[in-house]
Amino acid sequence: MKNNKLFIAIIIALLIGVAVGGYVHYNTSPEFIKTFSTNIKLLGTVFIRLIQMIIAPLVFSTLVVGIAKMGDMKMVGRVGGRALGWFITASLTSLVIGCIVVNVMKPGEGINIEMDASSAQDLLKGQASLTLEHFITHMIPKSVFESFATNEILQIVVFSIFFGVAMAAYGKEGEMITKALDKISHIVLIMVGYVMWTAPLGVLGTIAAAIATYGFGIFALYVKYLIAFVIGIALLWLVLCIVGYFILGNRLFDLLRHIKAPLLIAFSTTSSEAVFPKLVEELEKFGAQKKIISFTLPLGYSFNLDGSMMYMTFASLFIAQVYGIHMPIEKQVLMLLVLMLTSKGVAGVPRASLIVVVATCSMFGIPPEGIALILPIDHFCDMARSMTNVLGNALSTVAVDKWEGHIAVEQEYIHNEDKHI
Repeated sequence: MKNNKLFIAIIIALLIGVAVGGYVHYNTSPEFIKTFSTNIKLLGTVFIRLIQMIIAPLVFSTLVVGIAKMGDMKMVGRVGGRALGWFITASLTSLVIGCIVVNVMKPGEGINIEMDASSAQDLLKGQASLTLEHFITHMIPKSVFESFATNEILQIVVFSIFFGVAMAAYGKEGEMITKALDKISHIVLIMVGYVMWTAPLGVLGTIAAAIATYGFGIFALYVKYLIAFVIGIALLWLVLCIVGYFILGNRLFDLLRHIKAPLLIAFSTTSSEAVFPKLVEELEKFGAQKKIISFTLPLGYSFNLDGSMMYMTFASLFIAQVYGIHMPIEKQVLMLLVLMLTSKGVAGVPRASLIVVVATCSMFGIPPEGIALILPIDHFCDMARSMTNVLGNALSTVAVDKWEGHIAVEQEYIHNEDKHI
C-alpha cells in the first residue's frame, strides 16, 4: 500500500513537472528558463543529499549484521562456500549483462545535459586519477572516521567486512553489539522510507528543469531506457533458467510452478523481501531441506539480488551517457568491481539500487542528480528487479540443496510423478 501511494505521488509529481516545465519552455524567455531551471533543481538536490546522508550508516549496520549472523566461519563450511560461489558468479553475470546491454543499445545517448561548472568540479575532484592502482590503495581507509565523514562508500564497506568477521569470531560475547546494530539498521530503514517520500519533490524539480530546458523530446529517453532495460532483464532470466535447467533438469519447471505466487507478489509490490515467508514455505513444499533454506535464503537476500545487480550497472552507465561522460572500458571494469562490493552493503533494502547508483556515480564523476531523471519510471523497473531477485534466490537455494546430495527431493518428485501415472 505504501509503495502504491509513493508510486502515485511520483506520477502526480511527474505530471506537474511536465506541465510546469513545458509551459516555461514554450512560453517564457531563455533568461527566465535558465533562472527557473536553476532554482527548481534545488528540489532534486535536496532529495539526493538526503539519500547520501543515510548511505554510511546503512552500509555499515546492514553489512556488519549480515556477516555476524553467519556465525563461526569455520562452521559455515562447505554449504557457505557453495552458496557464496553461486552468489559471486551470479552477481558478476548480472553486472556484466547490464554493462553489455547499456553499451550496445546506448539508451542514454541523443540528449546533452550540461553540468554546472561548480558541480562538475566537486564531482570530479579526485576522480581524474582513478586507475587500478588508485582503486586498490583507495579502498583501504586511513581512518574509518574520515571515511564516514566524507561518505567514502568503498572504504566503509571494507571496514564493515573486517568488523563483521571479527564480531562473528568473537562469538556469543558479541551478540549484544550485533543486536544493537540490527536495531540501528531497522531505524535507518525507517529513515529510508521517510527519505523516499521526498522523491516526488525530487522528481518534480528534476523533470520540470529538464523539460523547461530541453522540451518534450526528453521523453524519447524514457522509451529507449525501458526497452533496453526489459531486454537486459529478459537476458538475465534466460541465463538463470538455462543454468537452473542444467542443475535441476525438468524439475526447474516444477520449481517455477511452486514460486509463481512469490514471483507475482514481488512483481506487484516491488518488494522481494515481502515474499520471504511465502518463498520459504514454497521451497519446503518443493522438497529442499529446511537447514539449507534457513541458511542459504537469508544469505541470498543479503548477497544475491540478481535483478538489482543488473540494474546498477545499467543505470549508472545510462546516467553517464545522458550527461555525455565517456566511460572507457577500464573504468567500466573498475565500476563492476566497486558495485560488486558496495552492493553487498545494502542489498535487500528498499530502493537499495538507487542508493548504490548514487554512491557509485559520485565515485566515478557522474552527476548523482541524474538518478532523479529515472525515478518516474523506476517503479516499473523495480517490479522486474524484485521478481528477478526472487527467482535468483530460489534457484541458488535449491541448487545448493542439490549439490549437498539431497536425494529426497528427487525421490519425492519421482514418487509424485508415479502417482499421477
